Amino acid sequence: MDLVEVLPRLHMFRFSIGQAYLWRDRSDLTLIDAGDADAAPAIESGIRELGLDPGRVSRIVVTHGHEDHYGAARELADRHGAEILAHGADAAVIRGEETMAAPVLLDWERPLWERTRTVPAAPPTRVDRELADGDVLGFGGGARVVHAPGHTPGSIGIHLPEHGVLFTGDCVAGVGRVMLGVFNIDPDLALASFRRLAALEPDTVCFGHGDPVAGGAAAVLRASADGDPGLQIEHG
Repeated sequence: MDLVEVLPRLHMFRFSIGQAYLWRDRSDLTLIDAGDADAAPAIESGIRELGLDPGRVSRIVVTHGHEDHYGAARELADRHGAEILAHGADAAVIRGEETMAAPVLLDWERPLWERTRTVPAAPPTRVDRELADGDVLGFGGGARVVHAPGHTPGSIGIHLPEHGVLFTGDCVAGVGRVMLGVFNIDPDLALASFRRLAALEPDTVCFGHGDPVAGGAAAVLRASADGDPGLQIEHG
């Protein structure tokens, strides 16, 4: 795992597939996603490397119900007493009560999809609070939940207006370019969600996959959303 500073109060944990983020409000910590089922020790080690206590993680916000995003949430929450939050439309999948619908794959996505088979199975994971569009969470000066369906039914963005920060989950990707995320269950709905997130005009944007854009992110997102149907623009 790589530990990357995005902003002084924001760090990224980068795994071989996917990533998670740590937001710090003084001594109170929030995780945005939790990596796969094997990620808990690395996340705890990374938090300690920053001179912080993993026991201060108050909440784990899951952006959607894919196993590389909620896999370690139960272990971390059980160990440190954190609350797990996710959108209601993905909650049953995260709890292990339902199976996520298969994505509509483009030809070029199929080899990438096969790589996801290496992600370890996630255990059924409790959801302590089911989120809905417009909910305001108690970190980052008031973090707002933005329902961004299409990748999955319950995909969300998390917007921190006070700090100009946006977490997109897998609705948007930043792997060398800003583009619509891959493996979408409903591509048209995902495209509409991308444009909704771009309209928030954040200064810093953090993706579920790919390097964050710290500074000037609004222009990059807007150019991609207003550009060609591929929704991609070089950055960084």
